[in-house]
Amino acid sequence: MELILKWVIVVLAVIHFGYMGIDGCLGLIKGDYIRPQSGQYAGHLGPWSQVVQKIGIDPESTFMKSLFVIWGAIGLGLAIAFAMEVTWAWKALLIFNICSLWYLGFGVVTSVLQIILLIVGKVWG
Repeated sequence: MELILKWVIVVLAVIHFGYMGIDGCLGLIKGDYIRPQSGQYAGHLGPWSQVVQKIGIDPESTFMKSLFVIWGAIGLGLAIAFAMEVTWAWKALLIFNICSLWYLGFGVVTSVLQIILLIVGKVWG
């Protein structure tokens, strides 16, 4: 896989999963997630909160905040494995990004970009 493409994927993964992990940690430590301070969505959680609420999970629960931390840590671990060119990391990162599409908003954008770049890199690599 082309080196630049690989590092774009790694950077996107670090931004996406790092943000999730930090957001979850802040939620656990401070009691709340990072929320917009101004604009139309000031004080609201992202659209992902409606998805998890529909399946019966309170988006502001300790469970959900912990899930953010765990999800972020796994994603960062996969990004590191991918950067180190571990043989199974490409497939694991692809599957994990597909499974991350519930994180509507920012998460969908970064996951879709990673999915596309992973596939393009595999096909052209």
